[in-house]
Amino acid sequence: MSTLEPPRARYKQVATLLRDAIRRGDYTPGTTLPSQPELARTYGLNQSSISRAMSMLQAEGWIRTEHGRGSVVLEVPTVKRVRRIDRDHRTSRSGSSYAEEIAESGMSPRTELVYWGEETPPERIAEVLRLGPEDTVLMRKRHMFADDKPVQMAISHIPMSVAGSTDIAMPDTGPSGMYERLARLGFGPVRFCEDIEVRGASSEESAFLDIAQGQPVFQVLRTAFDSEDRPVEACLNILAALRWRLTYSWEQQR
Repeated sequence: MSTLEPPRARYKQVATLLRDAIRRGDYTPGTTLPSQPELARTYGLNQSSISRAMSMLQAEGWIRTEHGRGSVVLEVPTVKRVRRIDRDHRTSRSGSSYAEEIAESGMSPRTELVYWGEETPPERIAEVLRLGPEDTVLMRKRHMFADDKPVQMAISHIPMSVAGSTDIAMPDTGPSGMYERLARLGFGPVRFCEDIEVRGASSEESAFLDIAQGQPVFQVLRTAFDSEDRPVEACLNILAALRWRLTYSWEQQR
């Protein structure tokens, strides 16, 4: 029988032991953990405590409970998202920092444009774009994959006063090609800022990212400004927190 040490809650210790076992590869993606009765016998706990441990692992994105199968181990690709403060998108190797990040993590990037059209922006987006109540935006929603596994959602909002019409969205530009089109219209971005928060995933986000509803996600709101300091795009990037590591670097001003 495995032994558990006080004073830490024993169900948390079970969750830690199982999490470590998954990380070591004792349980590979697609396999199932031992049943709750088996785990209860192994650790000398009741099934209620084991159930709490399983709930922790599911909330963190390590497992998914499936009817008739039990607790299935999920694949958790990890991507490092690097942002350089002095990065110039005009000199980017591919024009897409997302593609670079995925490729540097040893995976193949793929994106799908799943929606585009003229919309009334959410309140937060209208605020950062300095829009009035009657103003609309060109919205583009993109699903992003690494080795065909869903890893990110991106929802771009461009003021219609900047875009001119929805025609600018097509043909599809890829994740970062829109900036070249904005530049041709005289609104090329020269400065960016990002606002990051951690929150629980919505039902739509959890369904696409294949995580439990409410599991933590990074919400990265990136705003692009042109040479006149006008906000020309606000893009929401939604990333499962367990699958990403955010890294920022900059140089000391002299």
